[in-house]
Amino acid sequence: MSNAEEKARTSGETSRPEPSLPTVNPAAEKSEPPKATFHPAVYVTAWITLSSSVILFNKHILDYAQFRFPIILTTWHLAFATFMTQVLARTTTLLDGRKTVKMTGRVYLRAIVPIGIFFSLSLICGNVTYLYLSVAFIQMLKATTPVAVLLATWGMGMAPVNLKVLTNVAIIVVGVVIASFGEIKFVFIGFLFQIAGIVFEATRLVMVQRLLSSAEYKMDPLVSLYYFAPVCAVMNGVTALFLEVPTLTMGHIYNVGVWTLLANAVVAFLLNVSVVFLIGKTSSLVMTLCGVLKDILLVAASMMIWSTPVTALQFFGYSISLIGLVYYKLGADKIKEYTSQTGRAWAEYGATHPAQRRFVIIGASLLVFFLFVGYMAPSYAPESVANVKGVLGGATAGNA
Repeated sequence: MSNAEEKARTSGETSRPEPSLPTVNPAAEKSEPPKATFHPAVYVTAWITLSSSVILFNKHILDYAQFRFPIILTTWHLAFATFMTQVLARTTTLLDGRKTVKMTGRVYLRAIVPIGIFFSLSLICGNVTYLYLSVAFIQMLKATTPVAVLLATWGMGMAPVNLKVLTNVAIIVVGVVIASFGEIKFVFIGFLFQIAGIVFEATRLVMVQRLLSSAEYKMDPLVSLYYFAPVCAVMNGVTALFLEVPTLTMGHIYNVGVWTLLANAVVAFLLNVSVVFLIGKTSSLVMTLCGVLKDILLVAASMMIWSTPVTALQFFGYSISLIGLVYYKLGADKIKEYTSQTGRAWAEYGATHPAQRRFVIIGASLLVFFLFVGYMAPSYAPESVANVKGVLGGATAGNA
C-alpha cells in the first residue's frame, strides 16, 4: 500500500464518523518534514483528542441523545465544512495549496464527483452504524480497512496481486473475526453497515490514489475537503430529504441542542485542520502509529464512559488485529529498528530526567489500574456505574 493510501485511510476517523480526506502526493513524502513550531507531541495529542472526540460526540448524539438521523447529521457536518473552507480560502493561507491544483470542470465531474459519491456513502454507513454497535466494536471492525484497501487496489488494477501480503493482512481479519465472536451486543444489520462503510471507504481511497498519481493534483486534507465537501453535502442532503427529513421535527433538534450540534460540527471540522498540521509537522508513519493508539484509547473510553461490555475474547482478537496491523504497516525490519531506537531513547531519557521517567512509569501504571477497575466495575458496583452513566448522559438504552 502506498503512503498516499496510508495517509488517506488513517486520517479518519472523521468519518468514522467523519473520515479525513486525501493527503499529499507520495512524491512529496520524500522531502524532510518542515520544522514544527510546537513539539510534535502537541500535534499528536491534538489529533488524537479531536479524532476521539468526534467519534464519541457522534455516538452520544445519534444514540444516547436519540437524534436518530445519521444522514442529516452527516449533511450538517459537510455543509459546515463547505462554509468554513470557503471562509478560510478567502481569509487565510491554509488553502493556498488549491492554487496549484489544475482543477477543471471535466476533472471535477470525472474524478471529484465519483470519489465524492463513495465518500458520501462511507459517511452515511459509518454514522448509521453508531445506532447499532458499540464504539469499541466499531473500532475493532475498522482494523479490517487495510485489507479492504488492498483488495480494492488489486481489483482496480492499481497493483499486482501479492499472496504474501494477503497472508500478512489475513492476521488482521482473523483477529477481527475472533473479536466479533466475543461481542456481546452483536447486531447483524449494524455489522453490515460497518462492513459496507469500510468497502466504500476503501474504494474511495484507491480512487484518490489514482487521482493523486499525477503531481498536478497533489492535495492536502483541507484542500481536498474544499473540493469534496460541497458535492457530498448536496448528495447527502438529497438523500436525507427523502429518507429522514419527513420525520424530523424541531423537537428532535431542541432535544439535542442547537449549540451541541454546532459544537459537534466545529470539532469535526477542526479534526480536518489538525490532520493537515499533523502530517505537515511529523509524517504519515507517525499518524499511522497514532491511529493505533487512538483506537486503543477509544475502546478504553467506551468502557469507562458507557461501561461497554468488552469480553476477554474481544481483547484477544483485537490484540491480534493490532499486532497484524503494525506488522503490515512497518514490516519486521522496521519494527526491530524502531524498537531499538525507542529503547535507546528511553534509556537516555532516564539518565537525563530520572524523576520525569519515574513519573511517566507511575502514570502509566495508574492508567492501567483504572482501566482494569473500569472493566471490572459493572460486576462489583453496578449501582455506582448506573449513577455515573446518568451524570454523563448515558441512557440505559442504546449501544455504547
